[in-house]
Amino acid sequence: MTQLTFDLPHRATFDRSNFLVSDCNIAAVDWINRWPAWPCATLVVHGPSGCGKTHLSRLWQERASAVVLAGEELTEAALAELLRRSPPRIVVDDAECAEERALLHLYNSCLQQQGNLLITMRSPLGSWKIELDDLRSRLHSAVVVGIKGPDDSLLGAVLFKHFADRQLRVSPDVIAYVTRRIERSFAAAETLAARLDSAALSDGKRVTIPLARRIFMEFGHQLPSAGSEAAVT
Repeated sequence: MTQLTFDLPHRATFDRSNFLVSDCNIAAVDWINRWPAWPCATLVVHGPSGCGKTHLSRLWQERASAVVLAGEELTEAALAELLRRSPPRIVVDDAECAEERALLHLYNSCLQQQGNLLITMRSPLGSWKIELDDLRSRLHSAVVVGIKGPDDSLLGAVLFKHFADRQLRVSPDVIAYVTRRIERSFAAAETLAARLDSAALSDGKRVTIPLARRIFMEFGHQLPSAGSEAAVT
């Protein structure tokens, strides 16, 4: 008898109850919760791939009825539609990919119209080589907060949530086994969950310690390389 398997896409959840708070991200969470009592119009949140920046931006979107767009979508041609609402409340994910003049115009418009701008980026603001002096000075006057890499407890919780998003029931001993051996990054947790999901689906079995051991042996140091901005933590 042939067993049929179906590679169903996993569903990431973005509600507040699914955001995992720890020492590494509590400062960013606090700033999201402070709105609308921000001391300036713009908040910049930076952190590594998969650390939860997009999830945080979705929480602020709900809180502020904001518009969300990816950095590559922010062009001068798109500004008129973005600024149609007053006051504008806008999230720009991966702002390093935005047109600098469009981002400068958006910043100024939010300031002038008493709106707010939430910017997320992967690297600290100081490492972004901004060509426009005016944009650089304005961003450095914003509130800037970073999200650090996960501690053991948060990494285990992140793994658990990745598995849950993929509708995988994984025992605590498997989580503990993986947490002790995985690279300390959100991207590695996402990649491992995806590969364990794929392997379990292919084998028609549950995720177990022997399966996890096999994945570690097969991929070794390549494990975190497939990580991406997951927005699920």
